[in-house]
Order: sequence, then C-alpha cells, then structure tokens
Amino acid sequence: MIDHIGVSVLDYAASKTFYKAVLAPLDAGLVLEVTPDQNPSGWACGFGRNGKPDFWIGEGGQTDPGFHIAFVAESRAQVDAFYAAALAAGAADNGPPGLRPIYHPDYYGAFVRDLNGFNVEAVYHGPA
Repeated sequence: MIDHIGVSVLDYAASKTFYKAVLAPLDAGLVLEVTPDQNPSGWACGFGRNGKPDFWIGEGGQTDPGFHIAFVAESRAQVDAFYAAALAAGAADNGPPGLRPIYHPDYYGAFVRDLNGFNVEAVYHGPA
C-alpha cells in the first residue's frame, strides 16, 4: 500500500551517516541523493534495496518525535545487528531485541530513538 515515506531531519549529514550505518545490517543502503537545485526543500536522500528508495530523509529542521517506522529484517540476527549498529551510531535504546508476542508469536523486533528522536524499529516476522 505504501510506496515510500519521507521525513525531515534536524541534521541532514548526521542523519544520512546514521541511516547508512543502521540500514546496512538489513541489506539496505543509500540509493539516491538529490541536491538543493533538484529539490526545492534542500538536500534529500533515499534508502532502500534493489535500487528502489523506500525511506527518504531530507533537510527541514522540523521533526515529529512521535514518528515511528519499522524496517523489515530477514532474520533475528539482522534485527540484533541493526540494534547494535544503531546504538554504535548514536541511537538511544527504546526496546532491545526480543519477541513481542502481543503482536503475534513470532514478532521479533528492536527499537531505538534515532538522532531526531524518531522511534525506529527493525522487525522479523518469521520463526527462529
């Protein structure tokens, strides 16, 4: 249903570096970057897999700390690696890797607060 999502960040360069680090364990990376002469809002970049940018960040200086996004992981090990990379890149813990059976028996996720205060998650829905 959703093709892509974009958010404004407080510090574009720092956020770009952060997401490059935390999305790498999920086999996702920087796909496209646009310059201020291409985008009236300023610098922006899209992250994704297989050449398709699904998650965009851009200059804006305004954020909504209530924002939440969950990235798909392909294993519990990827969730664990995402969490470790996020903490190493400056995120704050918002829920360590583990099962969240309130959603369903195999829901395995980890939550962090990124550099903008966003609640960012990696989730795997399969069995161990």
